[in-house]
This record gives sequence, C-alpha cells and structure tokens, in this order.
Amino acid sequence: MQNSAVISLESVRCARIFIFIFFAVIACAGVGGCNGSGSKQDYSYVTAPEVVLRDRLAAAYAKTGVLHNGERVVVLERQQNRRFVRVRSSRGEEGWVQERYLTDQQTFDEFQRLVEQFKNTPAQAVAEVRRQVNLHVTPGRKSEHLYQLNENQKVDLLERKVADKNAAPGAEAQKTENKEAESEPPADEERAPGKPSVEPVLEDWWLVRDSQQRVGWVLGRMLYVDVPIEVAVYAEGHRIIAFYILDRVQDEDKSVPEYLMLLSENKDGMPYDYDQARVFTWNLRRHRYETAYRGASLSGFLPVTLGKENFGKEGDLRTFTLQVADESGKLHPQKYKFNPPIVRQVLAPGEEPVPKVHHKPAKARKGHSR
Repeated sequence: MQNSAVISLESVRCARIFIFIFFAVIACAGVGGCNGSGSKQDYSYVTAPEVVLRDRLAAAYAKTGVLHNGERVVVLERQQNRRFVRVRSSRGEEGWVQERYLTDQQTFDEFQRLVEQFKNTPAQAVAEVRRQVNLHVTPGRKSEHLYQLNENQKVDLLERKVADKNAAPGAEAQKTENKEAESEPPADEERAPGKPSVEPVLEDWWLVRDSQQRVGWVLGRMLYVDVPIEVAVYAEGHRIIAFYILDRVQDEDKSVPEYLMLLSENKDGMPYDYDQARVFTWNLRRHRYETAYRGASLSGFLPVTLGKENFGKEGDLRTFTLQVADESGKLHPQKYKFNPPIVRQVLAPGEEPVPKVHHKPAKARKGHSR
C-alpha cells in the first residue's frame, strides 16, 4: 500500500509538470515565441513621399491607409514573387503595398550610424536642393535610399566623394589621380576578345545633413551652394565648392562679411575637392568686394579649419588651414593668416611650401562627365 501511494504521488507530480510545460509553451506561442526567437518582428521603412495601402491585390481595391516617407511599418506577409507586402502602420492601418516603396532595417540602421558619426562635423557650406531628391546611404545612384529632401530645402555640406554613374551599389570611384592611374591597365595589355572598353562616368556626391539632423548622400548636381550673390559673381565660370566667413567689417550702418571661397573646374569627377582658394575683402572706400588672395593649381581636400591666433606685433588674427596634396598624393596642412586685406602663409621653422601640382588638362582625364 505504501509503495502504491508513493507511485500515485509521483504520477500526480509528473502530470502537474507536464500541464505546466504545456501551458507555458502555449503562452510563449501566443506572444511570438520564447527566448526572443519568434518575437523579432520584420520592420521596413517607407522610401516614397506617400504610399497608399490597399485592402486587396486587384485592379479595384479600397484604400485602408496612407504611409509617409521614413515611416516604420511591420511586415505581416510577403507575396511569393515579392512584388507586394502586407504591412501594418503604427496607427494600426493594414494593407498591401509595393515592395519597391520600402527598404529594410539594415538600411535604416546604416543611416543611424551616419547620424552618430557626423553629428558634430562642422558644415563646409550650405546648399539648396534644386528639386526633390533621395538621400542615399552610400554614394551612387544604385545604392539604397530612404529619406527624401524637398525642393529649396537647405542642407549642410559635409564631405564630397566621386562615384561611377553605372557602378554596382557601394562601389566608389578613386579619389586621386595617383589611385586612378594605378587602376588603369598597362598600355600594351590586350583586352578580352569581344569585351568592349567602358570608361566610368564619374559623378560628384555630397554627404549632407538636413534640419532634422538626418545624414546621407545626395547627387551633387541636385545641390546649389547658397553663396551670396555679391561674391558669387567672381566665380568666373568655376564651380563654387564651399565658402567661409573669415571676418566682418563695419561699413556705415551695415556689417559686411569677408570670405574665403574654394572653387574647382565646372566638371564632376575631379580627383580633388578644389583647385583654387580665394579671399574676398571689403573695400571701405569703394564699398565693394576685392580679391585679396588667389591660390591656384591646388589639389585641395575638405575640411577647412578656421581659427584665431596671436602673431605678436600683428595681434590676434584670423587663420584658415587648407589640406593640400603634393605630387605623391600625401596631404599637407597649409596655414594662412588674415590681416585684412593681406593674406600670408604661415610656415613653421624649416617648413617649405607644398609645391604646386601640375594638373592634367581636363580633356586628358578619364571618365569625367561634361
């Protein structure tokens, strides 16, 4: 009898454990799975300005909601051919949408990394968007995009890169002539039979930051550097890359800025960011801008650093430092002091000026768009 009682108690205990495990499994399944394996939801983000949700995949459908650019949605179902997905918005709206209007979580995370990486980077210039454009995660027309910028929106310019118009996503063109030359095949190398020679079509791309602190890459030709017209007229057909206020002077009742301006040939794909630097000062007697300094034949790269420094008898003067490459491609900082209206290079003891780089004629460079 005692053994029977022990066996009976053991059976009851096992039954209780089994029931507990059974209901635990049911509960886990109800919330999407235990240990986080099934609770991870599939998120996507809207890349179009506006997308209509449809209740069915048919020519005639009812609108169940509207999604907006940058909005996050939960993916509920994917069609087998992956042309449409069924999603749910944060407002509870559900419906079908074309997959080409969405991008994945990885792209969103890459944009977040750009925001974190460049949140404290000073702007090199301010530009206006010519028309509605996409914000890409890397330079290149075929790279993933998410956000859209509207026409006439102002953005900070942070960094320039060059990319091949027809390149695969993530492929970037070389930035210097030396690297460009290294990638060229030897002159006597024979090409594969039947394989035509395709030269890259290089385009300028700019890393920008908008008023919402979103950061991404925009095709350069879609941007217009917002330069004051008083100095923009001195560009002489060159492309204005960036400009900086060095100082201000008081002319009667108005405060007039004096500028450092960086310029380049009016072409995409140059192996440097700028090849000219000019300083414009304000003539108080004639009430007009005049060129105080002109540096040419540079292989200059952003960023430019502005500062202020004491120069003994001259007192505290504004300074600017350019990053200039030599013939080998090595970058050297070149500091200048600005004692209006005079600009002079500042050399450390024993330091020599960086020799001028003789640029190739524009027609001789490969792959530059015209």
